Amino acid sequence: MFNAKQPKLKQTWREIHGDVYGAKPNTSGPIGGGIGYANLVEPTQDPVTSLDALSDALKNARPGDIVYLHGKAKIDCTIRVHVENVVLEVPEEVTLASNRGEDGAKGGMIFSNSFATRPLIRAMGPNVRITGLRLGGPNPDPCLEHHHRSFAERRGHQYYYKFPVSDGISCDQFKLEIDNCEIGGWSHAAINLQAGSNHHIHHNFIHHNQYNGLGYGICHDRSFSLIEYNLFNYNRHSIAGTGRPDSGYEARHNIEIKHSLSHCFDMHGGRDRQDNTNIAGTWLKIHHNTFRCPETAIVIRGKPEQDCEIHNNWFHQKTPNKSIRLEDHSQVRNNIYGLTNPKLLG
Repeated sequence: MFNAKQPKLKQTWREIHGDVYGAKPNTSGPIGGGIGYANLVEPTQDPVTSLDALSDALKNARPGDIVYLHGKAKIDCTIRVHVENVVLEVPEEVTLASNRGEDGAKGGMIFSNSFATRPLIRAMGPNVRITGLRLGGPNPDPCLEHHHRSFAERRGHQYYYKFPVSDGISCDQFKLEIDNCEIGGWSHAAINLQAGSNHHIHHNFIHHNQYNGLGYGICHDRSFSLIEYNLFNYNRHSIAGTGRPDSGYEARHNIEIKHSLSHCFDMHGGRDRQDNTNIAGTWLKIHHNTFRCPETAIVIRGKPEQDCEIHNNWFHQKTPNKSIRLEDHSQVRNNIYGLTNPKLLG
């Protein structure tokens, strides 16, 4: 899963009458991070190369510290997760970093092959930053047969959840920043934002989180985030949310490369939660993204409490009704449709 090179894409944005449509890189470097990313972190002490050293460094870290994973390190957490339920806890205002993109480096890797890894990394306070590393999960597969046995053959949710699911990074604090990482193989969510606001997820390559029924790149519960300049591929939903009140996200300048098990950007509504409402989060802003995946791009499964704005995106499909499904409190305007000879539709 992590042996494939990050794809090189043709132009992912168009300028029409002075307005930009689709995902355009910024001065921090390429969309998806990696080679050319500008905001690299330098080690302030000897890089760690083992799980014990990483655990000790995190336990002893103080606000402002950088815990640096050696660029060639491959830390296997599988046995410790299975036997001890190990979770790597990053204290508040601490940075966990490696060197992804520096002189072509892939970045140090932390991984677990235990299906019940949930999570592998947890932010323990505000202002945690995770940057420049690779985070590998135990299940990059869609597991379509298991989903079919569970629901098409009517064994139900109890049967479905007998197979454990995994999370890469989990946070219920404030101001989590995740940048310039490659994250994949997580059957529930690569990044699980359970609570908090002002989260910033940017310049990552997030892929192969596609377990059918779950499978999220970035998942929100009661949380708010800015999601920008990321590459997505082989997720079930690259961005999703439970849709409960006090939640929402702004997604801009992200690229869906080609493959998605279901629609790409999502927000659940009250019918999904069965809470006798039709609420689909508080607000949503989805603009300047490029969807090259043939699946439906955006599905909002209820009514946001405030509004949902969808504009200046570039969609694979040639018409809005094939690209977007939504209900009231939503505005769709000024997007372009079709990969070749795209048409601007108001």
